[in-house]
Amino acid sequence: MRILMMTWEYPPRIVGGIARHAEELSWALAALGHEVHVITCAFADAPADERVRDVWVHRVHPYSPTNDFVHWVQQLNAAMFDRAAELVSDDDPAVKTPRGVTADRGVIVHAHDWVTHFSSARLKHRFRIPMVCTIHATEFGRNRGLHTDGQRYIASVERDLITEAWRVVVCSEFMKHECEQTLGTPWDKMDVIPNGVNADKFEFDFPPNEASAFRAMFAAPEECLVMFTGRMVHEKGAHLLVEATRRLRDEMLPVKLVIVGGGHRTHLVDLAHGLGIADNVFFTGFLPDDSLLRLYRVADCACYPSLYEPFGIVALEAMAAGTPVVVSDAGGLKEVVRHDHTGTVVWSGSLDSLVWGIRRAIVERDHARWMAGNAWHEVRSRFNWRHIAEQTAGTYERIWHEFVSSPWSER
Repeated sequence: MRILMMTWEYPPRIVGGIARHAEELSWALAALGHEVHVITCAFADAPADERVRDVWVHRVHPYSPTNDFVHWVQQLNAAMFDRAAELVSDDDPAVKTPRGVTADRGVIVHAHDWVTHFSSARLKHRFRIPMVCTIHATEFGRNRGLHTDGQRYIASVERDLITEAWRVVVCSEFMKHECEQTLGTPWDKMDVIPNGVNADKFEFDFPPNEASAFRAMFAAPEECLVMFTGRMVHEKGAHLLVEATRRLRDEMLPVKLVIVGGGHRTHLVDLAHGLGIADNVFFTGFLPDDSLLRLYRVADCACYPSLYEPFGIVALEAMAAGTPVVVSDAGGLKEVVRHDHTGTVVWSGSLDSLVWGIRRAIVERDHARWMAGNAWHEVRSRFNWRHIAEQTAGTYERIWHEFVSSPWSER
Protein backbone atom coordinates (compact mmCIF):
# COMPACT_ATOMS: atom_id res chain seq x y z
CA MET A 1 0.00 0.00 0.00
CA ARG A 2 1.15 3.54 -0.71
CA ILE A 3 0.82 5.77 2.35
CA LEU A 4 1.00 9.55 2.27
CA MET A 5 1.81 10.38 5.89
CA MET A 6 1.15 14.04 6.69
CA THR A 7 2.83 15.41 9.82
CA TRP A 8 4.02 18.90 10.71
CA GLU A 9 6.85 17.55 12.86
CA TYR A 10 9.28 14.80 11.94
CA PRO A 11 12.93 14.43 13.02
CA PRO A 12 15.08 16.40 13.12
CA ARG A 13 12.15 18.79 13.70
CA ILE A 14 10.89 17.70 17.13
CA VAL A 15 8.21 19.73 18.91
CA GLY A 16 6.43 17.03 20.92
CA GLY A 17 5.72 13.33 20.76
CA ILE A 18 4.31 13.30 17.21
CA ALA A 19 7.77 13.45 15.64
CA ARG A 20 9.06 10.25 17.23
CA HIS A 21 5.74 8.48 16.73
CA ALA A 22 5.56 9.34 13.03
CA GLU A 23 9.21 8.45 12.43
CA GLU A 24 9.19 5.05 14.10
CA LEU A 25 5.74 4.13 12.75
CA SER A 26 6.84 5.02 9.22
CA TRP A 27 9.95 2.84 9.57
CA ALA A 28 7.91 -0.08 10.88
CA LEU A 29 5.34 0.22 8.09
CA ALA A 30 8.09 0.31 5.46
CA ALA A 31 9.62 -2.80 7.04
CA LEU A 32 6.29 -4.56 6.43
CA GLY A 33 6.60 -3.75 2.73
CA HIS A 34 4.46 -0.61 2.45
CA GLU A 35 5.53 2.35 0.33
CA VAL A 36 5.64 5.21 2.82
CA HIS A 37 6.00 8.88 1.90
CA VAL A 38 6.24 11.38 4.75
CA ILE A 39 5.33 14.95 3.85
CA THR A 40 6.45 17.35 6.55
CA CYS A 41 7.85 20.77 7.41
CA ALA A 42 11.38 21.81 6.47
CA PHE A 43 13.87 22.18 9.28
CA ALA A 44 17.33 23.77 9.35
CA ASP A 45 19.72 21.90 7.03
CA ALA A 46 17.64 18.71 6.75
CA PRO A 47 17.40 17.57 3.10
CA ALA A 48 14.30 18.53 1.14
CA ASP A 49 14.03 14.91 -0.01
CA GLU A 50 15.72 11.84 1.39
CA ARG A 51 15.16 8.14 1.87
CA VAL A 52 15.74 6.71 5.33
CA ARG A 53 15.07 3.05 6.17
CA ASP A 54 13.03 2.72 2.97
CA VAL A 55 10.84 5.72 3.92
CA TRP A 56 10.71 8.67 1.53
CA VAL A 57 10.76 11.95 3.45
CA HIS A 58 9.69 15.16 1.70
CA ARG A 59 10.23 18.47 3.54
CA VAL A 60 8.62 21.72 2.42
CA HIS A 61 8.74 25.36 3.48
CA PRO A 62 5.52 27.32 4.17
CA TYR A 63 4.91 29.51 1.13
CA SER A 64 4.82 32.89 2.91
CA PRO A 65 6.62 33.99 6.09
CA THR A 66 4.30 34.99 8.91
CA ASN A 67 4.29 35.49 12.66
CA ASP A 68 0.68 34.30 12.95
CA PHE A 69 0.53 30.57 13.73
CA VAL A 70 -2.82 29.94 12.04
CA HIS A 71 -1.62 31.69 8.89
CA TRP A 72 1.62 29.70 9.08
CA VAL A 73 -0.39 26.46 9.28
CA GLN A 74 -2.33 27.42 6.14
CA GLN A 75 0.84 28.28 4.24
CA LEU A 76 2.47 25.02 5.32
CA ASN A 77 -0.56 23.00 4.24
CA ALA A 78 -0.57 24.62 0.81
CA ALA A 79 3.05 23.55 0.31
CA MET A 80 2.42 20.07 1.76
CA PHE A 81 -0.51 19.51 -0.60
CA ASP A 82 1.50 20.52 -3.67
CA ARG A 83 4.35 18.17 -2.77
CA ALA A 84 2.04 15.26 -1.96
CA ALA A 85 0.04 15.80 -5.15
CA GLU A 86 3.23 15.17 -7.13
CA LEU A 87 3.26 11.65 -5.69
CA VAL A 88 -0.23 10.77 -6.95
CA SER A 89 -1.23 10.49 -10.59
CA ASP A 90 -4.73 10.74 -12.04
CA ASP A 91 -3.77 7.77 -14.23
CA ASP A 92 -2.83 5.60 -11.26
CA PRO A 93 -5.24 2.63 -11.12
CA ALA A 94 -5.75 3.25 -7.39
CA VAL A 95 -7.06 6.71 -8.31
CA LYS A 96 -8.62 6.16 -11.74
CA THR A 97 -10.38 2.82 -11.18
CA PRO A 98 -10.03 1.91 -7.51
CA ARG A 99 -12.76 -0.76 -7.47
CA GLY A 100 -10.44 -3.25 -9.12
CA VAL A 101 -7.43 -2.42 -6.98
CA THR A 102 -6.48 -4.66 -4.06
CA ALA A 103 -5.42 -3.23 -0.70
CA ASP A 104 -1.73 -3.85 -1.33
CA ARG A 105 -1.91 -1.47 -4.33
CA GLY A 106 -4.13 1.14 -2.70
CA VAL A 107 -3.32 4.72 -1.72
CA ILE A 108 -4.26 6.20 1.66
CA VAL A 109 -3.67 9.60 3.26
CA HIS A 110 -2.71 9.46 6.95
CA ALA A 111 -3.06 12.82 8.76
CA HIS A 112 -1.42 13.39 12.13
CA ASP A 113 -3.31 15.91 14.25
CA TRP A 114 -5.22 19.04 13.26
CA VAL A 115 -2.25 20.95 11.81
CA THR A 116 -2.25 18.75 8.68
CA HIS A 117 -6.02 18.65 8.23
CA PHE A 118 -6.23 21.11 5.34
CA SER A 119 -3.71 19.42 3.02
CA SER A 120 -4.97 15.93 3.92
CA ALA A 121 -8.64 16.70 3.29
CA ARG A 122 -7.73 18.45 0.04
CA LEU A 123 -5.80 15.38 -1.14
CA LYS A 124 -8.76 13.19 -0.23
CA HIS A 125 -11.18 15.21 -2.36
CA ARG A 126 -8.79 16.07 -5.21
CA PHE A 127 -7.92 12.42 -5.88
CA ARG A 128 -10.92 10.74 -4.22
CA ILE A 129 -8.78 8.54 -2.00
CA PRO A 130 -9.58 7.60 1.60
CA MET A 131 -8.07 9.38 4.58
CA VAL A 132 -7.33 8.20 8.11
CA CYS A 133 -6.28 10.48 10.96
CA THR A 134 -4.50 10.03 14.26
CA ILE A 135 -5.58 12.31 17.10
CA HIS A 136 -2.62 12.56 19.47
CA ALA A 137 -4.28 15.04 21.87
CA THR A 138 -7.21 17.46 21.85
CA GLU A 139 -7.21 21.20 22.37
CA PHE A 140 -9.89 20.76 25.01
CA GLY A 141 -7.76 18.32 26.96
CA ARG A 142 -4.54 20.33 26.70
CA ASN A 143 -6.23 23.41 28.14
CA ARG A 144 -8.84 21.76 30.38
CA GLY A 145 -11.54 23.43 28.34
CA LEU A 146 -11.83 25.94 25.50
CA HIS A 147 -11.25 29.44 26.87
CA THR A 148 -10.15 31.54 23.89
CA ASP A 149 -11.16 32.07 20.29
CA GLY A 150 -7.90 30.44 19.21
CA GLN A 151 -8.63 27.31 21.21
CA ARG A 152 -12.17 27.13 19.90
CA TYR A 153 -10.85 27.48 16.34
CA ILE A 154 -8.41 24.59 16.77
CA ALA A 155 -11.17 22.43 18.27
CA SER A 156 -13.36 23.18 15.24
CA VAL A 157 -10.56 22.03 12.92
CA GLU A 158 -10.20 18.86 14.97
CA ARG A 159 -13.91 18.17 14.47
CA ASP A 160 -13.55 18.77 10.73
CA LEU A 161 -10.60 16.37 10.64
CA ILE A 162 -12.45 13.49 12.29
CA THR A 163 -15.46 14.15 10.05
CA GLU A 164 -13.34 13.89 6.90
CA ALA A 165 -11.44 10.81 8.09
CA TRP A 166 -12.68 7.34 7.17
CA ARG A 167 -11.44 6.11 10.53
CA VAL A 168 -9.81 7.74 13.55
CA VAL A 169 -6.81 6.25 15.35
CA VAL A 170 -6.28 7.10 19.03
CA CYS A 171 -3.49 5.94 21.32
CA SER A 172 -5.46 4.95 24.42
CA GLU A 173 -8.91 4.16 25.77
CA PHE A 174 -8.70 7.50 27.57
CA MET A 175 -8.32 9.30 24.25
CA LYS A 176 -11.19 7.31 22.78
CA HIS A 177 -13.46 8.61 25.54
CA GLU A 178 -12.12 12.15 25.16
CA CYS A 179 -12.64 12.23 21.39
CA GLU A 180 -16.18 10.96 21.83
CA GLN A 181 -17.04 13.46 24.55
CA THR A 182 -15.29 16.60 23.31
CA LEU A 183 -15.31 16.14 19.52
CA GLY A 184 -18.37 13.96 19.02
CA THR A 185 -16.37 11.18 17.37
CA PRO A 186 -18.58 8.11 16.81
CA TRP A 187 -17.48 5.28 19.10
CA ASP A 188 -17.35 2.72 16.30
CA LYS A 189 -15.26 4.99 14.07
CA MET A 190 -12.20 4.82 16.34
CA ASP A 191 -9.38 2.28 16.58
CA VAL A 192 -7.23 2.21 19.72
CA ILE A 193 -3.62 1.54 18.70
CA PRO A 194 -0.97 2.37 21.33
CA ASN A 195 2.23 4.25 20.79
CA GLY A 196 5.44 2.30 20.85
CA VAL A 197 9.14 2.54 21.50
CA ASN A 198 12.20 1.16 19.79
CA ALA A 199 13.57 -0.71 22.78
CA ASP A 200 16.67 -1.85 20.91
CA LYS A 201 18.14 1.66 21.05
CA PHE A 202 18.70 1.18 24.78
CA GLU A 203 20.73 -2.00 24.26
CA PHE A 204 24.20 -0.51 23.93
CA ASP A 205 27.49 -1.22 25.65
CA PHE A 206 27.79 1.02 28.72
CA PRO A 207 30.52 -0.25 31.09
CA PRO A 208 30.15 0.64 34.80
CA ASN A 209 33.12 3.02 34.78
CA GLU A 210 31.66 4.95 31.83
CA ALA A 211 28.22 4.98 33.44
CA SER A 212 29.65 6.37 36.69
CA ALA A 213 31.57 9.08 34.86
CA PHE A 214 28.48 10.04 32.86
CA ARG A 215 26.26 10.07 35.94
CA ALA A 216 28.71 12.36 37.72
CA MET A 217 27.89 15.05 35.14
CA PHE A 218 24.41 15.30 36.67
CA ALA A 219 24.57 14.13 40.27
CA ALA A 220 26.99 13.25 43.04
CA PRO A 221 27.44 9.54 43.89
CA GLU A 222 25.41 9.86 47.11
CA GLU A 223 22.51 11.68 45.41
CA CYS A 224 19.35 9.98 44.12
CA LEU A 225 18.98 10.98 40.47
CA VAL A 226 15.33 11.58 39.54
CA MET A 227 14.81 12.53 35.90
CA PHE A 228 12.03 14.15 33.91
CA THR A 229 11.96 14.77 30.17
CA GLY A 230 9.29 16.67 28.29
CA ARG A 231 7.90 20.06 27.49
CA MET A 232 7.92 22.66 30.27
CA VAL A 233 4.18 23.29 30.02
CA HIS A 234 1.78 23.18 32.97
CA GLU A 235 0.04 20.01 31.81
CA LYS A 236 3.25 17.97 32.16
CA GLY A 237 3.47 18.70 35.90
CA ALA A 238 7.20 19.52 36.14
CA HIS A 239 6.38 22.23 38.70
CA LEU A 240 5.05 19.51 41.01
CA LEU A 241 8.35 17.66 40.69
CA VAL A 242 10.28 20.75 41.79
CA GLU A 243 8.03 21.09 44.85
CA ALA A 244 8.33 17.37 45.59
CA THR A 245 12.12 17.67 45.49
CA ARG A 246 11.98 20.28 48.25
CA ARG A 247 9.73 18.04 50.36
CA LEU A 248 11.97 15.00 49.91
CA ARG A 249 15.14 16.91 50.76
CA ASP A 250 13.42 18.19 53.90
CA GLU A 251 13.07 14.49 54.78
CA MET A 252 16.85 14.16 54.36
CA LEU A 253 16.56 12.17 51.13
CA PRO A 254 19.36 13.48 48.84
CA VAL A 255 17.26 13.89 45.68
CA LYS A 256 18.80 15.49 42.61
CA LEU A 257 16.16 16.39 40.03
CA VAL A 258 17.31 16.51 36.40
CA ILE A 259 14.87 18.17 34.00
CA VAL A 260 15.50 17.54 30.30
CA GLY A 261 13.94 19.59 27.53
CA GLY A 262 14.13 22.85 25.66
CA GLY A 263 11.66 25.69 25.55
CA HIS A 264 10.53 28.18 28.17
CA ARG A 265 11.52 27.17 31.69
CA THR A 266 11.92 30.45 33.56
CA HIS A 267 8.91 29.69 35.76
CA LEU A 268 10.52 26.43 36.90
CA VAL A 269 13.92 28.02 37.51
CA ASP A 270 12.26 30.75 39.57
CA LEU A 271 10.30 28.14 41.53
CA ALA A 272 13.48 26.21 42.38
CA HIS A 273 15.18 29.41 43.55
CA GLY A 274 12.13 30.43 45.57
CA LEU A 275 12.10 27.06 47.35
CA GLY A 276 15.81 27.28 48.09
CA ILE A 277 16.74 24.18 46.06
CA ALA A 278 18.30 25.73 42.95
CA ASP A 279 21.46 23.64 43.50
CA ASN A 280 19.37 20.47 43.61
CA VAL A 281 17.55 20.96 40.28
CA PHE A 282 19.57 20.63 37.07
CA PHE A 283 18.06 21.93 33.81
CA THR A 284 19.93 20.33 30.93
CA GLY A 285 18.09 21.98 28.05
CA PHE A 286 17.89 19.90 24.90
CA LEU A 287 19.89 16.68 25.05
CA PRO A 288 20.95 14.72 21.94
CA ASP A 289 19.69 11.17 21.78
CA ASP A 290 22.96 9.50 22.74
CA SER A 291 23.12 11.52 25.99
CA LEU A 292 19.42 11.09 26.74
CA LEU A 293 19.61 7.30 26.37
CA ARG A 294 22.54 7.19 28.76
CA LEU A 295 20.74 9.40 31.26
CA TYR A 296 17.84 6.94 31.34
CA ARG A 297 20.31 4.15 32.07
CA VAL A 298 21.92 5.89 35.08
CA ALA A 299 18.78 7.44 36.65
CA ASP A 300 17.39 6.02 39.89
CA CYS A 301 13.88 6.71 38.66
CA ALA A 302 12.05 8.57 35.89
CA CYS A 303 9.03 10.57 36.98
CA TYR A 304 6.14 11.94 34.90
CA PRO A 305 3.48 13.66 37.07
CA SER A 306 1.30 14.83 34.17
CA LEU A 307 -1.98 16.61 34.71
CA TYR A 308 -3.07 15.70 31.16
CA GLU A 309 -1.47 12.90 29.14
CA PRO A 310 -3.07 11.10 26.18
CA PHE A 311 -0.47 8.35 26.37
CA GLY A 312 3.06 8.96 27.68
CA ILE A 313 5.82 7.85 25.30
CA VAL A 314 8.49 9.06 27.73
CA ALA A 315 7.27 6.50 30.26
CA LEU A 316 7.76 3.78 27.63
CA GLU A 317 11.31 4.99 27.04
CA ALA A 318 12.15 4.77 30.73
CA MET A 319 10.59 1.31 30.92
CA ALA A 320 12.58 0.19 27.87
CA ALA A 321 15.77 1.39 29.57
CA GLY A 322 15.00 -0.65 32.68
CA THR A 323 14.56 2.48 34.79
CA PRO A 324 11.95 2.47 37.60
CA VAL A 325 9.05 4.78 36.74
CA VAL A 326 6.70 6.92 38.79
CA VAL A 327 3.75 8.35 36.85
CA SER A 328 0.47 10.05 37.61
CA ASP A 329 -2.85 8.43 36.82
CA ALA A 330 -3.65 11.14 34.25
CA GLY A 331 -5.14 9.99 30.97
CA GLY A 332 -3.37 7.16 29.21
CA LEU A 333 -0.46 6.85 31.63
CA LYS A 334 -2.36 4.43 33.84
CA GLU A 335 -2.88 2.24 30.76
CA VAL A 336 0.87 2.22 30.05
CA VAL A 337 2.11 1.65 33.62
CA ARG A 338 0.43 -0.98 35.78
CA HIS A 339 0.63 0.05 39.42
CA ASP A 340 2.82 -2.14 41.61
CA HIS A 341 3.69 -4.39 38.67
CA THR A 342 5.51 -2.27 36.08
CA GLY A 343 5.81 0.95 38.07
CA THR A 344 4.28 3.25 40.66
CA VAL A 345 1.13 5.20 39.79
CA VAL A 346 0.25 8.24 41.90
CA TRP A 347 -2.72 10.59 42.01
CA SER A 348 -2.60 13.33 39.39
CA GLY A 349 -2.20 16.80 40.88
CA SER A 350 -1.49 15.51 44.40
CA LEU A 351 1.87 16.64 45.78
CA ASP A 352 1.56 14.27 48.77
CA SER A 353 0.97 11.30 46.48
CA LEU A 354 3.87 12.28 44.23
CA VAL A 355 6.25 12.58 47.19
CA TRP A 356 5.13 9.14 48.38
CA GLY A 357 5.73 7.61 44.93
CA ILE A 358 9.25 9.01 44.52
CA ARG A 359 10.17 8.10 48.09
CA ARG A 360 8.97 4.56 47.42
CA ALA A 361 11.11 4.24 44.29
CA ILE A 362 14.18 5.46 46.16
CA VAL A 363 13.77 3.67 49.50
CA GLU A 364 12.27 0.38 48.27
CA ARG A 365 14.99 -0.17 45.66
CA ASP A 366 14.62 -3.93 45.32
CA HIS A 367 10.88 -3.69 44.67
CA ALA A 368 11.41 -0.79 42.27
CA ARG A 369 13.97 -2.80 40.30
CA TRP A 370 11.64 -5.82 40.24
CA MET A 371 8.90 -3.65 38.71
CA ALA A 372 11.40 -2.18 36.25
CA GLY A 373 12.27 -5.71 35.12
CA ASN A 374 8.59 -6.45 34.50
CA ALA A 375 8.27 -3.19 32.58
CA TRP A 376 11.34 -4.06 30.46
CA HIS A 377 9.67 -7.27 29.29
CA GLU A 378 6.24 -5.69 28.77
CA VAL A 379 7.59 -2.94 26.54
CA ARG A 380 9.17 -5.48 24.24
CA SER A 381 6.08 -7.65 23.98
CA ARG A 382 3.22 -5.15 24.04
CA PHE A 383 4.62 -1.85 22.76
CA ASN A 384 6.97 -2.96 19.98
CA TRP A 385 6.65 -1.11 16.67
CA ARG A 386 6.21 -4.17 14.46
CA HIS A 387 3.07 -5.15 16.36
CA ILE A 388 1.79 -1.56 16.24
CA ALA A 389 2.53 -1.28 12.52
CA GLU A 390 0.60 -4.51 11.87
CA GLN A 391 -2.40 -3.06 13.73
CA THR A 392 -2.13 0.18 11.76
CA ALA A 393 -1.84 -1.70 8.48
CA GLY A 394 -4.98 -3.62 9.48
CA THR A 395 -6.82 -0.31 9.78
CA TYR A 396 -5.53 0.74 6.35
CA GLU A 397 -6.71 -2.53 4.79
CA ARG A 398 -10.14 -2.26 6.40
CA ILE A 399 -10.50 1.30 5.09
CA TRP A 400 -9.47 0.31 1.58
CA HIS A 401 -11.86 -2.65 1.41
CA GLU A 402 -14.75 -0.49 2.67
CA PHE A 403 -13.77 2.29 0.26
CA VAL A 404 -13.65 0.21 -2.92
CA SER A 405 -17.04 -1.34 -2.16
CA SER A 406 -18.65 2.05 -1.49
CA PRO A 407 -20.36 4.43 -3.96
CA TRP A 408 -17.70 7.05 -3.14
CA SER A 409 -15.07 5.08 -5.08
CA GLU A 410 -17.08 5.25 -8.31
CA ARG A 411 -15.81 7.58 -11.04
